[in-house]
Amino acid sequence: MTAERTVPSPGATPREHGSSPVSVMPPRGTDTGSPDTGFRPPAARPPERPASPVPLRVADGAAALLGALALTDAQRHPLLVALLVGAALLWRPRAAGSPVPGLLEELPAVCGRILVAWSAAAALWAVHRPEQALSARTVLTGLALQAVVGCTLRAAVHGRRRAALLRHPHAALVVGPLVPAQRVAGAVLRHPRCGVRPVGIVADAQPDGTEGVPVLRTDEEAQRAVIQNGVRAVLAVHPSVRTEQEPLLRALAESGCVVWEVDADSPSYGARERLAGFPCRRLDLFPAHSGAAGKRMLDVLVSGALLLLVSPWLLVCAVTLRLLDGPGVVFRQERIGRNGEPFTLLKFRTHRPVDAHESATRWSVANEHEMRWFCRMLRRTSLDELLQLWNVLRGDMSLVGPRPERPYFVAQFSRTYPGYAARHRVRTGITGLAQVHGLRGDTSIEDRCRFDNAYIDDWSLWQDVCILLRTAATLVRPTGS
Repeated sequence: MTAERTVPSPGATPREHGSSPVSVMPPRGTDTGSPDTGFRPPAARPPERPASPVPLRVADGAAALLGALALTDAQRHPLLVALLVGAALLWRPRAAGSPVPGLLEELPAVCGRILVAWSAAAALWAVHRPEQALSARTVLTGLALQAVVGCTLRAAVHGRRRAALLRHPHAALVVGPLVPAQRVAGAVLRHPRCGVRPVGIVADAQPDGTEGVPVLRTDEEAQRAVIQNGVRAVLAVHPSVRTEQEPLLRALAESGCVVWEVDADSPSYGARERLAGFPCRRLDLFPAHSGAAGKRMLDVLVSGALLLLVSPWLLVCAVTLRLLDGPGVVFRQERIGRNGEPFTLLKFRTHRPVDAHESATRWSVANEHEMRWFCRMLRRTSLDELLQLWNVLRGDMSLVGPRPERPYFVAQFSRTYPGYAARHRVRTGITGLAQVHGLRGDTSIEDRCRFDNAYIDDWSLWQDVCILLRTAATLVRPTGS
């Protein structure tokens, strides 16, 4: 959580007061064309339909029916067959947008699921009709028959889909610095099984003269490539592209393209998706999560309940501060929230800046030992932040999210650290993933960016609950705000 101490910022040296305007992403629904590029994509197209799960469902159901042939006539009861087929149809197909898997990749999962299905069906059948309980030989025979037929049919379905992708790969634009973008485009072209065909590289640098994917440097060239090739995929290469080319990526996403972030430089051993060997992940540039209403409801219920619960303590703090340090108990400061919109953040005053200039441009407060003991206690336990529950209730903030910062530092950090401006895609929060990992006070801004954007990309309501519980467990630790 942000402090008010007068030491230099860990990420930037304060400059003159009156910095450039805050650079954050434009809110959805505004003009997505960038004044620098002027790019205007084609009108929004319906999103491409994902591969239908029906063929795989049919393959699994047919395999279960054929596996039931291993049952004797007395055991081939409609209820038992329905159990086996139902278990096969409950198998969740591979997520849409993932590469088409091969038979060997799916073999352990398919065989494991069939083993569980037959074991569960045999146990339930033995309870229902003990006199017709399935023998071990029958279970193993049926399991093997269903596994062979199921893998064969699924391999045929995947083969047809892979052949279709080879015949009609998805046209893609590669966006990023010229050298890594050319490396990614060349690798993807050498691996047609990816199902992606780069048709252009959007980069500011001059082409190096080598043959390959054309480099698109003007708005007209990029727009023509999108229209003529029916571009449906965008490969964003290099982390800085996400912020530097945000208007372009948002415009392409709104026109129906799927945006993938590809890491061409550093290995990512935990990546779940890969493209021609490069780790990649699908980007959601409009994080209007399906649980947004649930998140807001959690904010209102918890902040309202906590305000009622701690209201006696708030009164004690206010009276004590008034008696010890005079008038001006509540500290108000402008901070930057979602989509770059400013709001007034509330805290208990534990330090009096010299003037408004110091309040706006000093990173934190030096000589904390000169504060009164009560002020030091409030800061070290983060209890001076309790008034921000009112900001949460009002809708200025959320309980969990990136910590808000002053306009002066947001402008500096947005220019210095790739990904900092992207933190403003969501409401700022009292606590967040960065804070529960110890990134509070005078700690790395770059690390905070990484954790904050990871929180937004992987958001879930359960993750919010976990962060709140971890914050509550460390609330009284003397780590400072």
